[in-house]
Amino acid sequence: MRGKERYAVSFQPACSLCAQWKQEILNHHTNRHGDVHWGNCKPWLWPSNSWELAKAYMPRGQTNISGPEECDAVALLNLFNFCDHFSSINKKKIKEVITCRNELMHSSEMKVSSLWLKEFGKKIQNLLNEFENVPEVAAAGTKIEKLLSSDWAVCVPGEGDQPDGLEEETEVYLTESQIHEIEMELIRQRLEEIYLLAEEQEMLSAENLHRIQMVKDFLKDNSDLNTSFEADLQRLEGLEKEMQSQKISLDETKKENPEEETNEACLLKKIKLVA
Repeated sequence: MRGKERYAVSFQPACSLCAQWKQEILNHHTNRHGDVHWGNCKPWLWPSNSWELAKAYMPRGQTNISGPEECDAVALLNLFNFCDHFSSINKKKIKEVITCRNELMHSSEMKVSSLWLKEFGKKIQNLLNEFENVPEVAAAGTKIEKLLSSDWAVCVPGEGDQPDGLEEETEVYLTESQIHEIEMELIRQRLEEIYLLAEEQEMLSAENLHRIQMVKDFLKDNSDLNTSFEADLQRLEGLEKEMQSQKISLDETKKENPEEETNEACLLKKIKLVA
């Protein structure tokens, strides 16, 4: 386990005050046996900055995020799910949206159906209903509803024809730049997940390597995205080569030391028999 990862899930307070804050965070964590990504936090700010406390309940990768306006939706969803300060929110509704978000981000074809999008919209609205007393939520809910009810046809300014599939009375459509912006943000989030996995794991699984390949193929198949994410594409290719090199090295080590692999298998068999 790398040093960065050790700090992410294990934190030894430097003073008694930090120790008290750490215990307080754990006292309010709904998953007492789950990992807490302490690496998200700046402990010296805990007494004065509630956002630094909130980040302890979020997924890894939030270290430099200074406020809710900068973080992605999944970070806030995890905060709602794992901090008992939000126990009044229906956990089932939170988990349904988290599941949909994961399906979207991990889609092997990097696309979803209209039916899926409709169901996603319903689940988001169900969750937003839990925040009906928050004035900003009503406006956000309307915006989300319009976004998801669009058929994602592109309206080119200056052209008189209505985009195919849209009814004039609804006037719900997205401009090309809006679609591009949403697409870019989703890809950024997916890339960030891949980079974090690569930092924390010595060897990526075959599934994660497949995800890298899918993202690469998607970027290469879309010239506009290929240009925007050129540096990321090179980084992904570098990751692939590094992982392939590590796999080759590991395979060669096993060939040179077959007894170790045999001993490990025997030990595993003994453990199973004892269990």
